[in-house]
Amino acid sequence: MNVAILGSGAMGCVYGGFLAGQSENKVTLIDVWKEHIQTINEKGLTINTTEGNIVVKNVAAVTSAEGLPPQDLVIVFVKATATQEAMSQAVNLVGPNTMVLTLQNGLGNIEKLCRVVDAKHVLGGINSYGSSIKGPGEVILRGYGETVFGEIDSSKSKRTEDLKGVLDRANLPANLTTNVQGRIWTKLISNIAINSLCAIMGIKNGQLLKHPESLALMEGAVLEAVAVAKALGITFETDDPVEYAKKVTKNTGENICSMLQDVRAKRQTEISVINGAIVENGKKFGIPTPINMVLTNLISVIQQNYPA
Repeated sequence: MNVAILGSGAMGCVYGGFLAGQSENKVTLIDVWKEHIQTINEKGLTINTTEGNIVVKNVAAVTSAEGLPPQDLVIVFVKATATQEAMSQAVNLVGPNTMVLTLQNGLGNIEKLCRVVDAKHVLGGINSYGSSIKGPGEVILRGYGETVFGEIDSSKSKRTEDLKGVLDRANLPANLTTNVQGRIWTKLISNIAINSLCAIMGIKNGQLLKHPESLALMEGAVLEAVAVAKALGITFETDDPVEYAKKVTKNTGENICSMLQDVRAKRQTEISVINGAIVENGKKFGIPTPINMVLTNLISVIQQNYPA
């Protein structure tokens, strides 16, 4: 299978590296970070795991999709705020039978992709791995998780069954769903509970559970999101979203969440498609979302005060 990873930061490199470990796959990593791409081409991609380092040599890396042929699979891992622009610059990767799979954080990625390519190409899903960038050409895999994906029209298909097999063989265990939006919203709940609070407080995920004040904010932010999801007709993949969020927080207790990594690196975060998306959707239905509004505004101010 010919695979392109559009956005090859920490998570993109994990997926690209593992897929390249299977001889059946030809993988190309695409990212705008020139030093990262150059290092991968010169020295290979290094993935630090709890079992030791994996060095992947048989992977191509480029700074642009320009000139590349259509792929069998494009996995989108760019920041959610860049989804539409990145896909617009990579439409040459999409041929008649190409699958375009988003495993990104936040809301709206499917819709953004469908504005650029025909919806028949698009698959939606989530992943629950924990990873971070150590330096150019090197990433850390902090925690194994799962990949859940499916057709955006809730149908079952042979292509998703085949793709599940590809991911399974690459040691990226996958499950299929006919409730893609429900899965995305279920993951969103954990992002809402964890990311902005950890980024503001500068703490690891698990520390949120140690203080009644942060726990109350977690629960309040999640309950606001649940009210908005109910208005949108979303069916969660959990019976108790609050307890689910706490469980994820506990299970990823030693993780430094992606939003805190972004704030520390003075990068723009995905706050607008996480807590900010709850605020915006809440306005449409007249649902108050004061906790998510405050968290969104605080992260926004932090970003505006990055050094020039």
